Amino acid sequence: MSARRIAVLAATAAAVALPLLSAPAATAAPTTATPASTSWSCPNKPPLPYKVHGTNAVTIRSKATTNSTAVGVLYKSHKFTVHKTTKGAKWLYITDKNTGKKGWVSGKYVYRDVRMCLD
Repeated sequence: MSARRIAVLAATAAAVALPLLSAPAATAAPTTATPASTSWSCPNKPPLPYKVHGTNAVTIRSKATTNSTAVGVLYKSHKFTVHKTTKGAKWLYITDKNTGKKGWVSGKYVYRDVRMCLD
């Protein structure tokens, strides 16, 4: 390791440690706690729709396993309905609205986007 890198690491460590060493001692917690304000607007909004992510197409299968028979293909541009999911949403039972095919698709590629709630 170069001398310059060691000097930068030492300076960084000192900068982090200094506020910790000079901080006042902790005092006892207050006897009554006030609840945190949680005024989120997102719980009132509907969940985002399911979409195909990370690939252009996903294989629709007869069972919730990669070893089962392929019954169709769910393309990224297709609309579909999710009827049920396995535990942990590893597999989703869907109906492709474009082709009418029903079957299981991997939860690695089909999932909902996460809504960001900022107030």
